[in-house]
Amino acid sequence: MSRETVLDKNAFLVSETDSKGIIKFANEDFCKVAGYSLEELVGKPHNVVRHHDMPKKAFKSLWETVQRDEIWTGYVKNATKDGGYYWVFATVYPFESSDGSKGFLSCRRKPTNDEIMNAERLYEQWNKERY
Repeated sequence: MSRETVLDKNAFLVSETDSKGIIKFANEDFCKVAGYSLEELVGKPHNVVRHHDMPKKAFKSLWETVQRDEIWTGYVKNATKDGGYYWVFATVYPFESSDGSKGFLSCRRKPTNDEIMNAERLYEQWNKERY
C-alpha cells in the first residue's frame, strides 16, 4: 500500500504551466510535498504527478473548462516521486504570463477528510464507467 502524505493545514501548493501543461514554475510547498526539486519539475508535463486512481473524466473536465478561459476547481489525488500520494483541493486559473504567453496557474490547499472521502467515492464510480 502506498504512503499518503497529508498536507499541513497551512500548505499552499502553487504551480504555473504553459498552455500545453508543461511546468514553468513550482513553489517550495509543491516541490516538498511531491518530493521533487524545482529543477526536476520545470520543463516536465504537469501530469508527472498524476496518480493512476484519478479518472480521465476529471482531467477532461479540467482541460475543457480552462480551454474556455474559465476557472476549474476540484479534488485531485496526486502521486509523489517516491510512489506515495497526496490529496489537494485545486483551483486552476487560465492566465496570461508577464511575457504575454498564455498558461495556467494552479493553487492547491488541503481538503477536509470528508471532501476526500466524497471524492474517492465519486472517482471510484467514474473509474468503473466507460466513455
